[in-house]
Amino acid sequence: MEPEIFKYTKPFKLESGEQLHELQIGFHTYGRLNKNRDNVVWVCHALTANSDVFDWWKGLVGQNDFFNPDEHFIVCANVLSSPYGTTNPLSINPVTGHPYYLSFPKITVRDIVAAHRLLADYLNIQDIHIVIGGSLGGQQAMEWAIAEPERIKNLILIATNARHSSWGIAFNESQRLALTSDRTFYSNTPDGGSKGLKAARSIALLSYRSYKTYNVTQQEDTDNKTDDYKSSSYQNYQGEKLVKRFNAYSYWYLSKVMDSHNVGRNRNSVEKALSLIKAKTLVIGIKSDVLFPVEEQQYLFQHIPKAAFAEIESYYGHDGFLIETETLTKVFTSFFSTDVKGKVIELQRIA
Repeated sequence: MEPEIFKYTKPFKLESGEQLHELQIGFHTYGRLNKNRDNVVWVCHALTANSDVFDWWKGLVGQNDFFNPDEHFIVCANVLSSPYGTTNPLSINPVTGHPYYLSFPKITVRDIVAAHRLLADYLNIQDIHIVIGGSLGGQQAMEWAIAEPERIKNLILIATNARHSSWGIAFNESQRLALTSDRTFYSNTPDGGSKGLKAARSIALLSYRSYKTYNVTQQEDTDNKTDDYKSSSYQNYQGEKLVKRFNAYSYWYLSKVMDSHNVGRNRNSVEKALSLIKAKTLVIGIKSDVLFPVEEQQYLFQHIPKAAFAEIESYYGHDGFLIETETLTKVFTSFFSTDVKGKVIELQRIA
């Protein structure tokens, strides 16, 4: 299903002080607002996902799932810089009449949230019952709950953090090194940097999964082999798969978005920023996540006023937030049947 398009024709000022002369946002909606207008579920997507949440979060968001269009008005909007209907480096710069490519301004999570706040206004959504996101999506959800604490009633943060770690930035820089080692990255063509993007995706997968993931999913009898291993084929396949649906420039800019994530920037401290959240909040960590270790979610749990915490098991590592939908459904059910009442509570560890 193609996204709907929202066009904002006024200049859009970015956190950096730069501006986009016009802004376009691709988005999907499912279901309808109820009479009380209190059934909105806003899903914030991760790095290379898109606004068609019914496609990539099956088992959690769908007709027969926890978040379904019969009960909820579900919204998912594509993020700034991502090539699925929202202004990005391949968009035409109205000043030059040519695609931005590497002249696209650097953006932050706050810019993404500011754009989506405009979309929420356009959709005449005042209160948002639930904002949910994992990874970069969780960073967006958290930032929104800080920026508009009265608007967000419930918040679900999965496998995310309050500021991006040195470890995460190092992974992202390694991917950017792969992108820029491909000389075509500087060619200013839509497919520029494709080989670099393939290599970057391969690096990223090592942070999304884990030692155990590969030993389980790519296991094979290697007694009579010296080459052509399943793990090698898998890395190549996943790299090529991303190249077919994404572009190197969007990937470069979005990795920078993650690097700059820090809710404490110009807010005195991370702790003070998190204390501004008024939403009833569920924080979920994945025990095997090497990119966003559980300590980062425990930190959120400790500093968000009305927070609950759950830790889940998964041999899929960070990607478990996309895959362990049955377990997540159980956690959500427990959370929404619990009255936090301003106290910090802890859910039982759910395997």
